Amino acid sequence: EELLSARTEAAIASGTFDAGLETIRADSLVVIERKTVWTHESGAETQLFTIERKDRNRPMSADEALAHAGGKMLVNTRSKRAAVQVAAPSLMLEDGSMERRARLLRPLHHDTVFVSSLENSHWEETDEATFREIWAAEFAAVPEFTTGTIHLVTGLLLPIWRRFPENTARVYRLQTDEGERIIGRMLSGVEVERFCENLGMDAPKLSADDTWEQVADGKAAAHLADGLSLRRVLVMNELRVELSGFTSGMVESLKARGLFGEIIAWKLRLFVPTGEAGKAIFTKLLDRWPLTSLTERA
Repeated sequence: EELLSARTEAAIASGTFDAGLETIRADSLVVIERKTVWTHESGAETQLFTIERKDRNRPMSADEALAHAGGKMLVNTRSKRAAVQVAAPSLMLEDGSMERRARLLRPLHHDTVFVSSLENSHWEETDEATFREIWAAEFAAVPEFTTGTIHLVTGLLLPIWRRFPENTARVYRLQTDEGERIIGRMLSGVEVERFCENLGMDAPKLSADDTWEQVADGKAAAHLADGLSLRRVLVMNELRVELSGFTSGMVESLKARGLFGEIIAWKLRLFVPTGEAGKAIFTKLLDRWPLTSLTERA
């Protein structure tokens, strides 16, 4: 059961878990653009819907996190964040050995990490008063809603099925705020670009916020002018968004826009803060170094 749970969890995290026809539920779903991308000789059409999605955030309280049996109160001494450590299913490696894992409960999400890497990270046990103070500050900073954009291809799909990206084939249904019901295949921002290129169409232009979400979620890498690239990486057991391709002459200008640097293995590396602050910093970067392309991450 633990092996099956671990495989299922990994499939969900990688986006390959197939749960059949799924219904998208959100506080608000509004169609902001619809365009016909292909027309069959019979007159049947294939349409691309761009939909703005708004979800209410429901952060976990400190009491809810501490209610998990055996939970340890942790604080990250570098980022000043709080978490509750609970047990997670171990993972079987290729040589047959088992790697112990732990789950870190956070106000809006949870991370599953290896116990060995957790011991070498900045996470340390703390007292309840310190834990509750830091958790409460994070809890209060969570915005009421999270807004994003989704893309659904609807209508006649089978004749052009081979023009879709091969790695995802999930079909969703939803009902907009106006009562319109839509069913179709969902594509990410990067997949939409490739799909439209295959059809000889111009893809919908992603906003800076949507592009940032793609990068911060690890779904895409953003390539900017002058050879700069942004992608999500794992550093010291922590997911960060790293900027690469910069020269020494760019460092002060980049730091002035909100990036922070760390010396790791005797090399300067620059990172964009995550969360809402990251969106604003990413927009400042695009003002100076425009986006040239967005590529899908494996």
